[in-house]
Amino acid sequence: MFKTLNQRISLVLLVLAIVYLILSFQLPSFAYSNVDADVVPKGLGFLLVALAIGLFFAKDSETEEQKARRNIPKKDIGILLAVFAFVFLYIFFLEILGFVVTTTLFVFGCSWFLGYKKHITNALVAVLFPLFMYLLFANFLQINLPQGILPF
Repeated sequence: MFKTLNQRISLVLLVLAIVYLILSFQLPSFAYSNVDADVVPKGLGFLLVALAIGLFFAKDSETEEQKARRNIPKKDIGILLAVFAFVFLYIFFLEILGFVVTTTLFVFGCSWFLGYKKHITNALVAVLFPLFMYLLFANFLQINLPQGILPF
C-alpha cells in the first residue's frame, strides 16, 4: 500500500498536522484583537496537511544514490544532538533569562560550536539581532517577549 518512503513520511506528517490542528483549535480567543493568536498556528497546520497530501501523491522514485545520501555519519549525529541540546537549553532559559540574553547566548554559542571563526562579527550579530527583534516586537507589534533579568 505504501510503496515509497515519501508516502510513509507523508502519513506521519499528516497525523502530526492533525494533532497540531486539534491543539491549535483549543487556543483561547481574545475579544479585542483583530488578528487572534490562533491564526498562525491554524494556518501552519492547514499548510502542513496540504503539503503532506502533496507529498503522498508525489511521483518520485528513490534511486540508490538517494538512499546512500540518507545515511548520516556518526560524527554528524553528535553535532545534531548537540544542536538539539542548544535548542532545549534555549527553551528552558527563555523565561528565566529573557529573550535578549537567551537569544544572544544561543546565536553566539551555536555559531561558535558549528565552526564560525569570525568572533567579532558573531558577537555583533548575536547582540544586535535579538535587540532589534525585541524592539520590533515590543514597540511596533505591541507583543511582549520575556524580559527575564533585563530591566526593559
